[in-house]
Amino acid sequence: MPVITAPFQGIEPGALCAADELFPIREVARLTGINPVTLRAWERRYGLIQPIRTESGHRLYTQKDIETVHRILDWIERGVAVSKVGRILARDDAQASSLRTLQEGEGQHEWVQWQQQLQLAIGAFDDRQLERLYGQIFAAYPAVVVFQDILMPLWHQLLRHQGRFGQASEWLFFDSFLRARIVQRLQVARAGRTPQVLLAAIAGECRELELLVAGLMLSGDELAVHVLSVGHPLDELTLVCEKIRPQVLVLFSNRSPSHELPKRLERLALTLECPLLLAGDASDMAEQQLAGTAIGCLGNEGRLMPRRLQQFLSGTLAT
Repeated sequence: MPVITAPFQGIEPGALCAADELFPIREVARLTGINPVTLRAWERRYGLIQPIRTESGHRLYTQKDIETVHRILDWIERGVAVSKVGRILARDDAQASSLRTLQEGEGQHEWVQWQQQLQLAIGAFDDRQLERLYGQIFAAYPAVVVFQDILMPLWHQLLRHQGRFGQASEWLFFDSFLRARIVQRLQVARAGRTPQVLLAAIAGECRELELLVAGLMLSGDELAVHVLSVGHPLDELTLVCEKIRPQVLVLFSNRSPSHELPKRLERLALTLECPLLLAGDASDMAEQQLAGTAIGCLGNEGRLMPRRLQQFLSGTLAT
C-alpha cells in the first residue's frame, strides 16, 4: 500500500502535495519485481533513482520513480548495460522536455484525454469504441502525432505494466488492434506503387508493432515502403533485395548494438546493390561506431526519420 509520511530530508515544506503517493522500498520491489538490494545499488552506484528519505532514513519512492524503474528495465531488456542507462535516460528526458516546450499550446492535454478514453475502451475490450476513437484521433492530428505522441506512449505504458491480472490481455488486445490498422494503412499507401524503401527488422531486436510504425513514418507521397515480416535472416536480405530492387534497405533495431554489428552491417552492405541504413534506438547508440562507414543512421524520431531518409536519397545526408 502507498503511504504518505512527513517530514522528509531535503524536501521543502509544501513541495509535496497531499495527493502525492509515496511507496516504501518493499512495495516498489513488489510492483516492479526488482529486489531492494538492486534498487539501492541503482541509487548508490549509478544515481538512476533518487528516492525521498524520511528523517529516520527510510526510502520512499514516487510514482515517477516507479516509472523510472520500468524504463531502466526496458533498456536492460534491450541489452543496454545498467552503467549506460543513466545517459540514455538523461537524453530521453532532455528530448521529452524539448518536445513539451514545442508542444505548449498544441493540445498536449488533449492527448492525455485521448489516452484516457482509449484506456477505458481497452480495459472493456470494446473494439467498436476503440475503432471510433482511433478514427477521431486520426481526423484531428497528423499520423506522426497520432502514433508518436498518443498511441505508442500508451502502448508502451501497457507493455510495462503487465503485473496485474488482465493487463497482459489488455496489451495484447491493443497491440493486435494497432498492428491490423497499420498494415492496412501501409497497404493503401503502397497500392500500385513500386516500393523504393525495404524495411526489415534485425531478428529479435524489436517488436512487430514498432517496425510497422517505423514503416508508416517513413512512407509518404514520395516514398512507398515495403515492410518485411519480423524474423528475416540478415544474410538472406541480399536475396530479397535482388527480387524487390528497392532504392534503399533500412534495418530497424531497438536493442543496444553489439560490438559485432558494424562489421555485420558492412559485410551486408558489400553484397547489396542499394544503400544500407539503420533506424531505431540502435541507430542512435551505434552512430559513433558507424561513423565513416557506408551505413547511414536515421534515428528513431518519427518527425526526423523521413527527413533524414529523403536527405540521404538526395545525397545531402552524409553517412
